Amino acid sequence: MTALALGGFGIGTTEFATMGLLPQIAETFGIPDYEAGHAISLYAAGVVVGAPLIAVLGAKLPRKGMLISLMMAVALGNGLSAIAQDKTLLLVARFVAGLPHGAFFGIAAVVATMLVAPERRGTAVARVMVGLTLANLVGVPLATAAGQQIGWRTAYLAVAVMAVATAAAIAAWVPKVAKVEGASMQAEVRAFGRPTVWFAIFTGMIGFGGMFAVYSYVAPLTTEVAGLPGGVVPWVLAVFGLGMTLGATFGGRFVDRSVTGSVFGGLIAVCVILVLFGFTATMPVFLFVLLGLLGFVVQILAAALQVRLMDASPDAPALAASSNHSSLNLANGAGAWLGGLAIAAGWGYTSTAWVGVGLSVAGLVIAVASVLYERRAFTRETANHTIAMTSAASTTVETQPR
Repeated sequence: MTALALGGFGIGTTEFATMGLLPQIAETFGIPDYEAGHAISLYAAGVVVGAPLIAVLGAKLPRKGMLISLMMAVALGNGLSAIAQDKTLLLVARFVAGLPHGAFFGIAAVVATMLVAPERRGTAVARVMVGLTLANLVGVPLATAAGQQIGWRTAYLAVAVMAVATAAAIAAWVPKVAKVEGASMQAEVRAFGRPTVWFAIFTGMIGFGGMFAVYSYVAPLTTEVAGLPGGVVPWVLAVFGLGMTLGATFGGRFVDRSVTGSVFGGLIAVCVILVLFGFTATMPVFLFVLLGLLGFVVQILAAALQVRLMDASPDAPALAASSNHSSLNLANGAGAWLGGLAIAAGWGYTSTAWVGVGLSVAGLVIAVASVLYERRAFTRETANHTIAMTSAASTTVETQPR
């Protein structure tokens, strides 16, 4: 799983480094921070489009070969980002860079769960995500620091090189795995006909937007709200990454015990943290502590949603796992956009916390609706089964010779 985690490290670095480099990107193209934030939204749009499309089209392809190809696509998108000479070209490049993101994590999660016992699925998914969390602990802060000192383009160039190295590591270290029985484009597409799949997707899409509404503007929150110098931004990002790493390390155990409980607990905790953040963002110590806690909680929530989607669609695991990253990046784009609207309206950077609270509460409502639907569906199926058994027994009695 080391090679899979390495891929997650590169993808996580390119996804979140943009947030720490917004001031530098904005300065290069002569635009405000919230407009530079469109680069975040376009990357997220690439994930949303690419994840289900690649999962469906590649349903019958060898998983290992797909992982290698996806990392080469990551290299291409980030290479284009590094050489973009105007804002439009950068936005196109970020969209291209996002296309392989969700499919890689989705297929990697499927491969990881096939290499462990069924009761260890949560831990396996969390281990794949360790690369993403380490990216936030090490990769993003280093990329941000390098971007501030050398230029933001170096961050994307470094990710492109890392992606090529990851492709080589996957070729050398990841074993071939058997194809999922019955896997096909039709089976993958049929998964979208299940309400439970859509409930899980919308829970992540709306609920996770709360975190991204705040984290997308972590650089100006650090400098303009908390009053800290720009050189502190990498350290703030590192604290968030530390929280994510701890969440990936220990959070899998919570998911193994209760997937649904981890979803509810995670969303409630995000709401509480963002409320506290809204009141205390001007205090540097709370900025560090609350972002660390936020990273810990959202990582557990991400793993829980991943497993929940895979459980809801056992015959289409690649699409289900990839769709989780589509939903999270819809949350990424929506959170950054809505937070930007609040800032542009003149409500200040701390208003992003209250935007985040609203999104997280909405995600919690969807999660509750999902559980209620599942309970009603189970009751209905049980009743239908009982009626069918009773009818069969009556028929047997009537047909017996007297």
